Amino acid sequence: MLDYKKTIEECSKLTDSDKNLFGNINPESAARMKMQNRFQTGIDIAKYTASIMREDMDAYDKDPSLYTQSLGCWHGFIGQQKMISIKKHFGTNKRNYLYLSGWMIAALRSEFGPLPDQSMHEKTSVASLINELYTFLRQADARELGGLFRELDAAEGDAKTAIQEKIDNFQTHVVPIIADIDAGFGNEEATYLMAKQMIEAGACCIQIENQVSDEKQCGHQDGKVTVPHSDFLAKINAVRYAFLELGVDDGVIVARTDSLGAGLTQRIAITHEIGDLGDQYNSFLDLEEVSDKDMKHGDVCINYHGKLVRPKRLPSNLYQFKKGTGEERCILDSITSLQNGADLIWIETEKPHIGQIGAMMDEIKKVIPNAKLVYNNSPSFNWTLNFRQQVFDKMTEKGQDTSAYEREALMDEKYDDTELGKEADERIRTFQADAAKEAGIFHHLITLPTYHTAALSTDNLAKEYFGEKGMLGYVQGVQRKEIREGIACVKHQNMAGSDMGDDHKEYFAGDAALKASGKDNTMNQF
Repeated sequence: MLDYKKTIEECSKLTDSDKNLFGNINPESAARMKMQNRFQTGIDIAKYTASIMREDMDAYDKDPSLYTQSLGCWHGFIGQQKMISIKKHFGTNKRNYLYLSGWMIAALRSEFGPLPDQSMHEKTSVASLINELYTFLRQADARELGGLFRELDAAEGDAKTAIQEKIDNFQTHVVPIIADIDAGFGNEEATYLMAKQMIEAGACCIQIENQVSDEKQCGHQDGKVTVPHSDFLAKINAVRYAFLELGVDDGVIVARTDSLGAGLTQRIAITHEIGDLGDQYNSFLDLEEVSDKDMKHGDVCINYHGKLVRPKRLPSNLYQFKKGTGEERCILDSITSLQNGADLIWIETEKPHIGQIGAMMDEIKKVIPNAKLVYNNSPSFNWTLNFRQQVFDKMTEKGQDTSAYEREALMDEKYDDTELGKEADERIRTFQADAAKEAGIFHHLITLPTYHTAALSTDNLAKEYFGEKGMLGYVQGVQRKEIREGIACVKHQNMAGSDMGDDHKEYFAGDAALKASGKDNTMNQF
């Protein structure tokens, strides 16, 4: 909570203390600038947002309807406009975060140009985007408060008091960012160094996955390779040490497992006794019992529970897991991570199926009752087809007539207005609330939504503006909608900081200030 009068009083005491230094400084102007920039450093942001996440996690434990959500944002402006929109439509940013996707970093923010999601982008790119996002969110604070200050100057009587209350109760646009560190970009020391940069930029929550750094793949593509638990836990430790070193003691770590879709491992785990963690990891390997005579030149064999066995090794020098063990490995991965430093878990799945997710979470909760999941509502899923097929399968189980539907062709537009299509859409609509209640999902995110919306909106504009509609394509499809829907960005000079710049010029130069506002400012048309 801000306190406008108190901040002015504090600035007045300072300016009164030395007239030589502060004689030209207006305490109220200084107070306004301080209130417009409440977060001085990224560490300030990380501490503030970490406490928010912890409060939200506690609230969810008591009531699963209080889940949290985010969208992946690839630019500071996109993140800023998202939070401005949420405040406009819902009056609060509570339980709404930002997600920083490694996929979008690779595809959109690498100096190499567009890259696949394989951790080939520069290590500093993630921290740079975190810093950029918070720069834009802080600017959104300054812009909105600046508008309130101008309203305050123009108001009289009770109206003035009402506006001051708005200032004192101002809700910041600064919210938690869940930041993707991929597989840590190297060994645990590299993970620690990168985590430090991310936290210093403002990250209160870091998501790390159990793939190998040098073989990392997108979670929804083939070829994923996991590491033994000891390797992954060392990186979780590295992130925790980074948080502690920087004084963010309640920083949040999300441990992601890609084991459901990963059929390979880089190496065999070290094990000292039957049943230990390494032994459990190795139990999922595709093992073949052999004798001395069966061994070939170059074979790698191990003593497994008193038997000589040969793990299946591929030409890539990677070892293969047994088919159908993915869910078991996910459960073990999640329990192990939560028992060894992680706060939240992430299970990357191949489809959005509450039953599948919930079944794994039920097993995890037998050991960790308050286990909470971060879930990727991925654009890589065909949501329409998946949910229509789920409804189709349910109808089949119940013995209902499905002769009007072709399961593999359910994406067809002709099914949009059918009972099946409508039920599937309703399940999609309630997915977040249902999954939060039934599958332990604390945080719902969409990794790449603004990648797709940027492409879609650009396509719509290009089709109209360069086509028969010409300028009407822009006016009708963009500007008219902006004006009528109250999109703040329609006043683009204001959004870019022109009015704030005028305020500052007036503070610094008084009547001599050359300001951009006035009757001839074209922004007055809006």
